[in-house]
Formats: sequence, C-alpha cells, structure tokens
Amino acid sequence: VQLQASGGGLVQAGGSLRLSCAASGRTFSSYHMGWFRQAPGKEREFVAAIRRSGGSTNYADSVKGRFTISRDNAKNTVYLIMNSLTPEDTAVYYCAATEYGTYSSGRPTAYEYWGHGTQVTVSS
Repeated sequence: VQLQASGGGLVQAGGSLRLSCAASGRTFSSYHMGWFRQAPGKEREFVAAIRRSGGSTNYADSVKGRFTISRDNAKNTVYLIMNSLTPEDTAVYYCAATEYGTYSSGRPTAYEYWGHGTQVTVSS
C-alpha cells in the first residue's frame, strides 16, 4: 500500500489543522492506520491509531483530548484533526499502515508501510 500525507502547514498556537493520508494499492480496510511524528533531534513518536473498521482508537497521552483520528474506508483516507496546537506539536507527521501488527502498541516497528510525512509548525 502507498501512503500520501497532506495538510501540514504553519499555524499559531491554539490553532487547528487537519491532516489527511490517502492510501492506494490495496484494500484500505485491511489495514490498521496510525499517525506518528518526529521533531528535530528526537525519535519518532506515536500520536494516534485506529483499527481497520474504525471502531477503536488509541492516542498518546500528550494529544488526548486535542487530537482526533478517523478514517473513511470508502475514500481510502485516514485523518488527524489537531486542535489546541502548541509549539511542542511541531514535527513532521507521518501516517503508517499495518496489516498484521498490533495497532495500539504505539511502536513504529509494528507498522509495515509509511508515507513521506508532512510538516506541521506551530508558532508561539
């Protein structure tokens, strides 16, 4: 499966963004989907994940209550709505897919497929 993330940009603290990740190549509903982020000089970290059916989600503590992950299997797209953004959310955001991994593990190694990332910059 090929993944293409979009929707990043520059936003002021307190603002919102919606990231999208379009999938192509295989049946999108076969995959659990996740969002990760990586800030300069830091390791890639888990942000949110959603099961194949969309019936269950998982979030990093740092984004709970501010970010929402969702998916539209008819459009082969997963979304990340980010509210109340802070400068600490500045990072390159990646979407990822796993067919067999444990979607809720939060481990990047659980995901087999990755998009190229989209930059999110939050100014103070």
